[in-house]
Amino acid sequence: MTTIQAAERGGSREGAAMPASLAVYYDPTCELCRRCRAWLEVQPTWVPVTFVAATQAEAQVLLPQIPWLGTELVVVADDGATWIGPAAFLTCLWATRRYRGWSHRLAGPSFAPLAERFFHSISSNRSRIAAFLAADDCTDGACRHHVDPTLGLPPNRCGPPWSDGPGAW
Repeated sequence: MTTIQAAERGGSREGAAMPASLAVYYDPTCELCRRCRAWLEVQPTWVPVTFVAATQAEAQVLLPQIPWLGTELVVVADDGATWIGPAAFLTCLWATRRYRGWSHRLAGPSFAPLAERFFHSISSNRSRIAAFLAADDCTDGACRHHVDPTLGLPPNRCGPPWSDGPGAW
């Protein structure tokens, strides 16, 4: 079984050396993907994590064998091991100091089916979620959400409906 096949099945790399670094390939045109990247960037990690826009020509050249590049979350370790979809999501959690324990729990037999359904649900509705989170969702002084300042994203152009104007909150 190839690493990609194992990743598709949510398989593990038991007996394999731990990666020294990870590269996360994400869709830079998706607001949800950009926010997930921003969240992961501020998390303390056990291994260095770099981010590569899946739409970049270099990503297509480096990973021509991965047809899901740009449509699914893809994580590649420094040793070439590759995780796609739910397995990539769990690998991102595994890299973090705070959520590594959760990655092990979610990959276990009790929670793996639930974690996989959750990831596929988010992934299949990614465009709807991204549209809701879009940075330009603030029109006529009515915002649908407020950006968490710890994400490092630009603030909304307007405040909540009960404020005295844009940015008053």
